[in-house]
Amino acid sequence: MSHETTRDVETRRADTGLYGSWRTLLAGGVLIALLGVAAIVFPFVTGLSISIFLGAALVVGAVVHGAHAFTAEGWRGSMWQIVLGVVYLLAGVALLVNPVVGLLSLTLLLIAYFLVDGIVEIALGLRLRGEPRWGWLVASGAISVVLAALLWADFPTSAVWAVGLLFGISLLTTGVSMAMVAMTGRDEATATDTAASARGA
Repeated sequence: MSHETTRDVETRRADTGLYGSWRTLLAGGVLIALLGVAAIVFPFVTGLSISIFLGAALVVGAVVHGAHAFTAEGWRGSMWQIVLGVVYLLAGVALLVNPVVGLLSLTLLLIAYFLVDGIVEIALGLRLRGEPRWGWLVASGAISVVLAALLWADFPTSAVWAVGLLFGISLLTTGVSMAMVAMTGRDEATATDTAASARGA
């Protein structure tokens, strides 16, 4: 009859990976999911916030390119960094001054993304026709194309809700998946502790 030592228990706990961190992961997942719900409830505010954040990021990028202009080798390298810095700065200031413009631009990017992604998925699915579950790929692509068409048909009104809503859905699904992984870690930790207690009894 074998006996499990304290070191064996600690090793098994370490092997579970989530033994000591599942609570933190669960809390993070719940928080992200709640933020996702808030973004879904207030999509316009969320979209404006994303636009403002993007504008601030572009301004920071402009500063970085400006700093690199003084360290780049040769006048061509410096000129390229200066041009990029000016473009970043103008775009960033435009978004900060009028974030609604950024929201419209982001919505157009979303439409283009869904359209291209859908076409690629449909083409790939048709190429794999006859393979298991190839229809799911075609269906996913068709949904993306339909979504792009709906957003375009309702543009620019769709800009009011599209970016914030989709961002919120993304946060919600991420948070839920994190919580599910954390619950798996909790179950593993409970099973490990139970096994250790049984062997120690």
